[in-house]
Amino acid sequence: MELKIAVCDDEDEQRRYLSEIISDWARENCHGLRLRQYPDAKAFFFDYEEQKDFDILLLDVEMPGMSGTELAKTVRKENTAVQIIFVTGYYEYFSDGFDVSALHYLIKPVDGDKLCPVLEKAVQNLAGRQRSVLVSTQEGKIKIPLADILYVEAEKAYVNVHTVQGSRRTRMTFGKFAEQLDDTFFRVHRSYIAGLKHISKITRAEIIMTNGDVIPVSRGLYNEVHAALIRYL
Repeated sequence: MELKIAVCDDEDEQRRYLSEIISDWARENCHGLRLRQYPDAKAFFFDYEEQKDFDILLLDVEMPGMSGTELAKTVRKENTAVQIIFVTGYYEYFSDGFDVSALHYLIKPVDGDKLCPVLEKAVQNLAGRQRSVLVSTQEGKIKIPLADILYVEAEKAYVNVHTVQGSRRTRMTFGKFAEQLDDTFFRVHRSYIAGLKHISKITRAEIIMTNGDVIPVSRGLYNEVHAALIRYL
């Protein structure tokens, strides 16, 4: 598996040490690796705003400026797939991880026997999730897990991607975006593609999504959509 991992820690020696463990682990397990090191949240976000495609984040809890937990909360607002691992010297920060669905807390000093099993768990979680699509928006490029997409809506030269976190708009043809989706999605109308897992109710005229949104069903597609939904369930 190709992995992009960030190590964010204000201590130079700690960053290098963790990076060495990660590099050795990736090599031993035949994982492709793109590893980035950052001394603080500001440096991390400089890169993250351009390419929001990190798979695993190792974050020091206590850093100058923005803390590791604050950084994680900001990332988690738009990315539910990234695996977050906190590194700290204090047990009292454990409760902060619940707010961002952190994978694990590691207490310093960290060694390979502690870190490598957590990295293995992160890889399992990533493999268990559906793949993601990378879309360009006014806020920059955003990685959206397919599992989070409720439905997709065509709007002239744009595509509106409605997700469990909110909606994103990207300039792309509807057909081009559809090529990135898998068989958990179904084109229910000339301008709509629905995520089968997020359909709450279907009639011959409309579909009600799990968030309450209502989208149309083409008259001649009801039976096909219904059959696809049955197969998915």
